[in-house]
Amino acid sequence: MKKLTAAFLVTVMCIGLTACGGQSEEPAESEETDAAAEEQTEEAAPEDKGTLMMATTTSTEDTGLLDYLQPLFKEDTGWDLEWTAVGTGEALAMGESGDVDVVLVHAKSSEEEFVAEGYGVERFPVMYNDFIVVGPSSPIEKTDDINAVFTQIINDQLPFVSRGDDSGTDKKEKGIWEELGLDPATDPNYVESGQGMGATITMADEQQAYCLTDRGTWLKQSQDATLDYQLDIVCEGNDSLLNQYGVIAVNPEKYPEVNNEGANDFIEWICSDEVQKLIGEYGVEEYGQALFTPNAGTDA
Repeated sequence: MKKLTAAFLVTVMCIGLTACGGQSEEPAESEETDAAAEEQTEEAAPEDKGTLMMATTTSTEDTGLLDYLQPLFKEDTGWDLEWTAVGTGEALAMGESGDVDVVLVHAKSSEEEFVAEGYGVERFPVMYNDFIVVGPSSPIEKTDDINAVFTQIINDQLPFVSRGDDSGTDKKEKGIWEELGLDPATDPNYVESGQGMGATITMADEQQAYCLTDRGTWLKQSQDATLDYQLDIVCEGNDSLLNQYGVIAVNPEKYPEVNNEGANDFIEWICSDEVQKLIGEYGVEEYGQALFTPNAGTDA
């Protein structure tokens, strides 16, 4: 009996030691796995590089596109993107004074002039949408003839709200009047908001007036139930109403203090296939169509 008891105790002790040994190995293995996972996470996350300052048009902000892209840019590159949304003219002026690192705007001739004068390094096309005219559905009947619409506005002295802020949209509108040989000042119901696109559409709605807008801003705001616009699209589909966006790094030779590394990283990132795909998909689920069409790598 004593021999059996001793043998039994030895067996129990061996089992206990084996169990304890197995339990002591698990935490070590778990710790190694956690450490490896943490190391991989640290390697995957880019270092915090600082801030990139951008001047851009109000439509990229009003559509929500920049709010969508900003955290993705940070995640991919480590740069914190900050921007000032103003009219294209003012955005380019900020670049001309070296107050920003990069500009994202929509007035090709002004952008090319910006580069030609040495303020920008090189212009890259990014995306486009189109301009439309919105306003009361009467007396103007829906058409694709932008010249006929602008002519009727002047001839009938219909109310029209202009941006009046030297933005890309304002430049486009003024260009149409000029091509037609018409002076909008002859219309007593022609006013300038001096504000961004979203505020200008709201002002046109309040006055039941017409205005030229980019489609992206219209799509986002017209489906906002809190705004409840009483306006319709009265002109769309004309090839002359293409609205092209370009991105330009501010010239570091003129302004050595600008963040040229960050600007180049942003240009490479926003023109990449992956981000171009995201831009092309933005808005489809919510609005039934994309707010912008990507076209980096073209000669637009």
